[in-house]
Amino acid sequence: MNETMNQPILAIRGLRKAYASGTEALKSVDLDINRGEIFALLGPNGAGKTTLISIICGLVTPTDGQVLIDGKDWRKHYREARTRIGLVPQELTMDVFEPMIGTVTFSRGLFGRPPAPAKIEQILRDLSLWDKRNNILKDLSGGMKRRVMIAKALAHEPDILFLDEPTAGVDVELRKDMWNLVRRLREGGTTIILTTHYIEEAEEMADRVGVIRQGELILVEEKTALMQKLGRKTLHLELTDPLAEVPAALAPWGPRLGEDGTTLTYEFDAKADRTGIPSLLAAMRDAGIGFKDLDTKQSSLEDIFVGLINEKREAAA
Repeated sequence: MNETMNQPILAIRGLRKAYASGTEALKSVDLDINRGEIFALLGPNGAGKTTLISIICGLVTPTDGQVLIDGKDWRKHYREARTRIGLVPQELTMDVFEPMIGTVTFSRGLFGRPPAPAKIEQILRDLSLWDKRNNILKDLSGGMKRRVMIAKALAHEPDILFLDEPTAGVDVELRKDMWNLVRRLREGGTTIILTTHYIEEAEEMADRVGVIRQGELILVEEKTALMQKLGRKTLHLELTDPLAEVPAALAPWGPRLGEDGTTLTYEFDAKADRTGIPSLLAAMRDAGIGFKDLDTKQSSLEDIFVGLINEKREAAA
């Protein structure tokens, strides 16, 4: 029992998906998901997030690799694996002429779970859907339909819940409601994996964050460590006169000189009490280095992707 509790609830080993065209949607992904955590998978559109989830949920066949749920191969124990996994896809797919409570109840039965009206009621109440339980699905708003998709995924009480872009296209209020729901689910013991390209979504909820780019998992870190990287800003200074090299007087700040010698860039922590900018500008003034323009740029998720890829290339060279 202790061994089961200590092993990852979900272990992904060498998972790869290649198409006949030669395109690799996934490039040998290895990942462990811990029991009871919220794991956010970040990446731009087309990075491979949905492909990874679809393979784990049995909707897409991988080219190679293995998925273990509590140490059991998900292909050999397919029925058990599907029972333990819930999926909220991006697309709103449902029988639009069915009363909402009917489609949620039916979802529970699909996984062989016995009827549990009280459980269905609790799920609908948690999602603020109970008052609309008899409404026809086509009459619900987009945000309500998104909640119904979550209710359907929760109906069979899965241990692992995948949320694929759960707040795409919903308003800010509903997004916060969903964040609160995800936290409550985790408190109840559900392990949650969500994909998103909203960095604030990961910052708000996740325990750990994975970054995927062009089918490759390039980073898995504790959320706090990644957020520190995202807190970096860059100061760009357009110089009055070009420099041949960075003067020794500016070395403590480590600014980078542009190839043509006309720009200096200085990276700093935007959240720090002391950014170093005033002292850098004072040192430039004392050294007789003038500038005619300046601007600051916040590090974006894409900047971090590019930086990580470059680091990997340099390390491999």
